[in-house]
Amino acid sequence: MTPIQPHTNTKTFQDLGLTEPVLRALADCGYREPTPIQSAAIPLVSARRDVMATAQTGTGKTAAFMLPVIEDIATRPSYAGDTPLALVLAPTRELALQIEENVRAYGKYVGTRTCVLLGGVNSGPQIDRLRKGVDIVIATPGRLIDLYKQGELNLADVEFLILDEADRMLDMGFVHDVRWIADRVPKPRQTLLFSATLSAAVRSLASTMQVDALEVSVAPPATVADHIEQQVMFVQKAHKLDLLVDLLKENKDGRTLVFTATKIAAISVSRQLEVRGLRVGAIHADKSQSQRQAALEAFVKGKVDVLIATDIVARGIDVDDITHVINYELPDVAENYVHRIGRTARAGRAGIAIALCGIEDVPQLRGIERMLKEPLIVRDDHRFHAEDVMACLAASERAARQRAKAGRMRGSGSKWAR
Repeated sequence: MTPIQPHTNTKTFQDLGLTEPVLRALADCGYREPTPIQSAAIPLVSARRDVMATAQTGTGKTAAFMLPVIEDIATRPSYAGDTPLALVLAPTRELALQIEENVRAYGKYVGTRTCVLLGGVNSGPQIDRLRKGVDIVIATPGRLIDLYKQGELNLADVEFLILDEADRMLDMGFVHDVRWIADRVPKPRQTLLFSATLSAAVRSLASTMQVDALEVSVAPPATVADHIEQQVMFVQKAHKLDLLVDLLKENKDGRTLVFTATKIAAISVSRQLEVRGLRVGAIHADKSQSQRQAALEAFVKGKVDVLIATDIVARGIDVDDITHVINYELPDVAENYVHRIGRTARAGRAGIAIALCGIEDVPQLRGIERMLKEPLIVRDDHRFHAEDVMACLAASERAARQRAKAGRMRGSGSKWAR
């Protein structure tokens, strides 16, 4: 895989060679100029190169990989065949739906035909859509495999294989499904892997799927957008809900997304907020797809004050005006923190991310701060500030430094012994 430097002199989408119908669609979407990942990736994808791209969440990765694919399909003489030419794999239903919505918007003036395949809903309408002929399929792996085995999906003509949020795909245990699907997409093909973080496991997967790929990174992996102010509030677990209510009242004119670590916590928090008179939506694994979409739509339209969610939507919700992301519980995987708070400060806006940290959250907070290579801003101007939790964090950090120092001394001693 060959690393390359991103382009820095691209000022407009027209500079990237996009045609008038696509430029018009982008104008309708409010896109004024390319983001760094779009400037870097679009020329490479247009040149039919395999690409591995990483960028901060919320920086326009979907447009970076879909715009040149839409252009390519729409301008070829054989356009409007029956079988798909492009396949996009996504780890969650929410992300798949978001990608399809974007593709419809980008391709509306060229007649791009899309189909989204996802579980949790009746497959009948999806099968009907496939039978009418599609250009681009966006799918979660499980439903795609089901329909392929039923003979309802033909991958013989796919030329573009795209993995969005490849690292999340691996985190969710999809690696075998992804390899199974890739083995059924013919070669030669163009394979694109896009993600906000890049791990050794993703690189290993890419090496088996891509040929002479170019690697583009417009920001270090696991970095956070500049416009997000990251805060931590130390609080006892028993007072977390009361602090959350205070924060929601403080931000009554904004739009707040709250993350919990489990569906049980999401259910509990949402019910307790409803009892306190707040309008609440919730998205978690116990919700059907239609319920999830209804909750998200209510959040987008301002019919609910707050949306409670698990990591199931950490990469699958794209709402421009989320002002606050509150981590009611911190994620076990530090990288997921980046994706969670990336739901705010999108499209160049500013946002605030608040972590509620009890003693039970101290190990996760330490992992997050090590990953970020800087501490979160401590906010102690609230009535539930817990000095003992903050002291626990400091003690944990001192112990870690002492262990590291002891390890260095042992290493030094063994060296002299030799």
